[in-house]
Amino acid sequence: MELDQRLVDAAVEQMDRRGRTEAAAVYLHDGRILTSVSLDNLNASATLCAETGAICQAHTLGATITASVFVSRWEGDAVTVLSPCGICQERLALWGPDVQVGVADPDSDRGWSVRTLSELNPFYWGRHFGDQGAWPSSAVHAS
Repeated sequence: MELDQRLVDAAVEQMDRRGRTEAAAVYLHDGRILTSVSLDNLNASATLCAETGAICQAHTLGATITASVFVSRWEGDAVTVLSPCGICQERLALWGPDVQVGVADPDSDRGWSVRTLSELNPFYWGRHFGDQGAWPSSAVHAS
């Protein structure tokens, strides 16, 4: 499944349902959508990014993530699509360089566009551990 407005809408619906300022959604290889919100905690070191819940659930299900989007509504009613933070890029790397992610794009009519992890991070450090500089396999990521 490719990142599209339906995935963005699922994240926004989750954000609104939970009364949050941010949420995420991922597509699985079979078309299912998983959504999640950040885990806030009084102890800031115990918090988790909004994408983490959906990523962990996909991994638990043994499913493949094909696309991920993070949305935020910090001020007013405008919803912004932002690229995953570096930690979530690392989490998504488990599924390879072709995972699509949403990124802010002020030149786009919708305000966002799609990039692959490889486009987002062309000098990915993990390639050092892949065969002849290739993106490391899921097995290498899990080792």
